[in-house]
Amino acid sequence: MSEGSLEAPTRHQIPWRQADFVDPGKIDAELRRVFDICHGCRRCFNLCDSFPRLFNLIDESKSGELDSVVSTDFKPVMDACTLCDICFMTKCPYVPPHEFDLDFPHLILRYRAMEFKQGKVKFAHRQLTETDRNGKLAGPVAPLVNWATKRGNALTRPLLEKITGIHQDAGLPNFNRSPFEKKRPKKPKETPATLNNSGRKAALYATCFVNYNNPGIGEATRAILAKNGVETEIVYPSCCGMPQLEQGDLARVAENAKKVSAELVQWIDLGYDIVALVPSCTFMLKFEWPLIVPDDENIQRLGKATFDTTEYIVDMAKKEGLVEGLSKLEGPVSLHLACHARAQNMGPKAAEMLRLIPDTEIDVIERCSGHGGSWGVMKDNFEVALKVGRPPARKALESGAKYIVSECPLAREHILQGIEKLDEENALKNVYSVQHPVQILAHACGLTGENSQNDP
Repeated sequence: MSEGSLEAPTRHQIPWRQADFVDPGKIDAELRRVFDICHGCRRCFNLCDSFPRLFNLIDESKSGELDSVVSTDFKPVMDACTLCDICFMTKCPYVPPHEFDLDFPHLILRYRAMEFKQGKVKFAHRQLTETDRNGKLAGPVAPLVNWATKRGNALTRPLLEKITGIHQDAGLPNFNRSPFEKKRPKKPKETPATLNNSGRKAALYATCFVNYNNPGIGEATRAILAKNGVETEIVYPSCCGMPQLEQGDLARVAENAKKVSAELVQWIDLGYDIVALVPSCTFMLKFEWPLIVPDDENIQRLGKATFDTTEYIVDMAKKEGLVEGLSKLEGPVSLHLACHARAQNMGPKAAEMLRLIPDTEIDVIERCSGHGGSWGVMKDNFEVALKVGRPPARKALESGAKYIVSECPLAREHILQGIEKLDEENALKNVYSVQHPVQILAHACGLTGENSQNDP
C-alpha cells in the first residue's frame, strides 16, 4: 500500500441511477470509511468548514475516535461542503487511482442525492435553482427586482430572508433587462486590418449568470475575440444544471446536459469551438456531465471541445498571437482564481491572460472564496462563508489593488463583502467595479470602459 498518490487524480462515473447510490445504509458505511481515513490524515483541515466540523466531532466524542460518533451527527459536516472540489484536486493524497479511493465532493453529492430523494430539500431552495425561469421573470422588471434585493433595503431584505432563507446582508447579483442571448443580431465591430486569427470560430455558451445577470462579461469576451478575427455566435439552450447539482437533483442535471449538448454539438459540426463564459459551467460541461451521463455521445464530444474563456484566449495568444494595442493598466490587479477554474486542471489561465498586458502587476489568490454558488448566501451558511473567505479577502485588501476580480463573479462579490468586514471605513473606495479578468483585458484593448456594460 502506498502512502499517498503522486499520480493525477481520476474520477469514476457517478452511478446515480442505481438504487444503491441513494441507499442510506450504504451511504453511512461509505461515510464512515472515508471519515476514518480523513481523521487519520487531516491534511485538509484549513480548506473549508466541513473538515474542522468533522475533526471536532471526532475529537469531542467519547472515545476520541469515529466509532463513538453517532451517524445523525454527520449532517453539519455534509452541509458545510460547497462542492468546490479543491480538496479532491489539490490536497487529498488518497484520491483515485490510490487504493483508498477517496472523492469527498462526490460523496457529499451522493449524500445530497439521498436527501433530495427523501424530499428533504426545502421548497424555497428548489425554487432558487430555477435560474432560467427566475431570470426570465426578473428581466422585464429588473430595476424593481434589483431594488428589492439590494443590500440594506430594510423593507424587503428581512422578508426575503424569512421566505427564502437568504441572509439579509448577503450580496446578490443584479438582473439585467436584456439577456445576453438577445444580442445575437448585433455583431461586434471587427477591424480587418488587425485580424490575426483567421479560421477560428467560437460558439459562446452564455451560462445563466452571464445571460441574465452580467452580459458585460459576454460582451467583453465577444469584443476581444472579434478584434482578433474570431467569428462568434451566442448560444444558450438552458442552464448547465450546477444549481441542481448542489441540491442533489441529478436527474435534472442529466436532463439539462442532454438538452444543452444536443444543441452545442451542432456548432461543433460547423467547425466552432465551444467557449463557456463562467468556470463553474465549463467544469460541468468538461467534467461532471461526462460522469453523470457517460453513455451520451454528444456530451462526450462536447466535453472535449469546450474551453473556459481565459483558457481559450490564452490558447489563441500562444498559437496565433493577439493583435497589438494592449495598454498598461492604471493600477495593480488582485486576481482570485475560481475553484472551478482550478479544478479544470488547466493551470492559472486567468493569470496567464492578464500577464499579456504590458507591465501588469498581478497578485494571485488561490484560496476558496467561501461563496459556493447559492450556499454562501443562505442564512445558515453566510457567516461561515465569510470566515472561509477571510484569507482571500485579507490578501486582496493588503494588495491595495484597484482591480479586484475573479473568474467567478459571485466569488468576487463575496470577497468584497469580506473586505468590508475587515476594513469598513476604507473598504473598496478606490476599487473599480469591473468583475471578471476578461473585462480587464477588454479595457486594456481599448474595447470597453472599466464598468461591466450591464443595463439593469
